[in-house]
Amino acid sequence: MTVPQLEDLPDLEGRRVLLRADFNVPLDADRHITDDLRIRAALPTIDWLLERGAEVVACTHLGRPKGAPDPRYSVEPVRVRLGELAPGVELMENLRFDPGETANDPAFVERLIAGFDAYVNDAFGASHRAHASIVGPPRTLPSAAGRLLAREVEVLGGLRADPKRPFVAVLGGAKVSDKLGVIEALLDLVDTLLIGGGMAFTFLAAAGHQVGDSLLEADHIDTCRRLLAGGGKILVPEDLVALGPGGEIGNPDAGGEVRTTGPDVPAGWRGVDIGPGTAAAFGDAIAEARTVFWNGPMGVFEDPRFAAGTIAVAQACADTRAFTVVGGGDSAAAVAQLGFAAGIDHVSTGGGASLELLERGDLPGLEALRGAPNAR
Repeated sequence: MTVPQLEDLPDLEGRRVLLRADFNVPLDADRHITDDLRIRAALPTIDWLLERGAEVVACTHLGRPKGAPDPRYSVEPVRVRLGELAPGVELMENLRFDPGETANDPAFVERLIAGFDAYVNDAFGASHRAHASIVGPPRTLPSAAGRLLAREVEVLGGLRADPKRPFVAVLGGAKVSDKLGVIEALLDLVDTLLIGGGMAFTFLAAAGHQVGDSLLEADHIDTCRRLLAGGGKILVPEDLVALGPGGEIGNPDAGGEVRTTGPDVPAGWRGVDIGPGTAAAFGDAIAEARTVFWNGPMGVFEDPRFAAGTIAVAQACADTRAFTVVGGGDSAAAVAQLGFAAGIDHVSTGGGASLELLERGDLPGLEALRGAPNAR
């Protein structure tokens, strides 16, 4: 997965550099940035470029506009914050205001790179998309990975190539269908795979358990049954926290009993978190590991009634002496919100990108960089 580094770029004194960053930051209802981590994460690359005399122009997407200008997705709040952190760096308007970005339109690429002398990709969280700003510029411009992207490749590539063992992966989230590919890949890499979150119920059904009204993808039960029979690496919950009839997730006032059950969920009830026994078992596996990768919460952690499983896994990851990697997305948000981020060795900036890199061993953005003129 070797890609050109910043040091592989030509002399940048007086040159214009197009920086593809991932400034897709969370905004509140008043369009104030609630977490500027992604902006601050780009500063080492920006500083390196500015110190070498480059004129830096950054570009990013923000949200999901429909290929046309939309004030709800203007980058203006990002532009203001970037101006405070890196004065003199220009920021283009939202790339996705033009349909050519997601369509990877060559004409859009030509407009994007006009007047630039070099390109730097520091948008790991978008590098699993073959979008114009990710794969287009390296076809023409001398290109390199920024510091953030290079670190992500180093860490996640190391998990694939030579992890210290035991290697334990923890996967959660809603749908097993979204992660079947990475589950298959991880089973070839890890010693133990811990399954929680909504996706666990399809595995539990495959093991013959009742799941009540829990999230279930019935068309994937046979696949999960095959995976469970493939060597004993997968651990599924042995107990669960369930919400009774009439209850509403996120609304305790609606009523509905909350109780701990075994691996079977009664009819009319919904499993919404791993139980304390499972949390302890998962914690023991993490404590014994030398490498840990975690992606996806263990329950609906936004509701305090169903946050205990995610808190337990976050605590275990922070306490273990293993090398720990949190694979972006909701799990990265969880460790930040719960105050455990300082205890994690590497928090990835890309949930989908980290999973795809582990699954495929490559990303469209990395492939594009390896084809740049200065990399041939």
